[in-house]
Amino acid sequence: MPWNEADRAKYEVIRARYSSDMSEAELALIAPLLPRRKKRGRKPTDSAIILNALFYLIRCGCPWRYLPKDFPPFTTVQNRFYAWRDSGVWTQIVGVLVMEAREAEGRERAPTAIVVDSQSVKTTEAGGPRGFDAGKKVKGRKRHLAVDTLGLPVECQITVASVQDRDALAPLLKAAHRKSPQIKMSFVDGGYQGEDAQRAAFKASRISITVVKRADTQIKGFVALPKRWVVERTFGWINRARRLAKDFEATIESALAWLNLALAFLLMRRLARPKTAAV
Repeated sequence: MPWNEADRAKYEVIRARYSSDMSEAELALIAPLLPRRKKRGRKPTDSAIILNALFYLIRCGCPWRYLPKDFPPFTTVQNRFYAWRDSGVWTQIVGVLVMEAREAEGRERAPTAIVVDSQSVKTTEAGGPRGFDAGKKVKGRKRHLAVDTLGLPVECQITVASVQDRDALAPLLKAAHRKSPQIKMSFVDGGYQGEDAQRAAFKASRISITVVKRADTQIKGFVALPKRWVVERTFGWINRARRLAKDFEATIESALAWLNLALAFLLMRRLARPKTAAV
């Protein structure tokens, strides 16, 4: 979906470039995956301009109404966000970008192994579904993530924080297997222990489960454990998106859409990065 030249000219005259703006190479990666505009009706604002506004929001963490005035009206951006959220376009975009990123690293497009973990985040007065994670002492929601061995996202799900990791394992692995039937094994931490939960997860997905534990001698502090550190690094990447520092959304659907949007932004930047020439 190329830039609309009239919108582009007007847009670039009245504003400076933000560091979150897309380059032409980045836009080319996701433009074919965006919903096509309807032939009838009023001509919508160019999708690239809407995307730049959304990426500004995800990186800076500002509320809708604080969107700078050199972007389209926040209601225009908001309505397009909800339309794309409901169409599931961001899940599709992340899936395609992950396959392209794996190919760029010399890997097969579909992974055979994944690493699973969760992240509990606080919610705000916006309301919506929430729970209490007694282990992390967090009242809010929990992000469940399955990544490949490069740390690229394969499946993302969000639940209330009171859902135990082991209870979320079966639906997460089932969804991951549905996306990539080649997945045969998964690596998890001690929070996913439990024969019943692991048996249910294997029955739902046919993915084997390996628990990677800390050493008994480790009292505190961070130690990079085999396989497990990969998903921890992915959570670190996600933390660069300030809007995800807390879950500000009233619905889980919106929270998941913002998570996928942040992941798409990271993948897009990774793929469009100029390759260093070999010496």
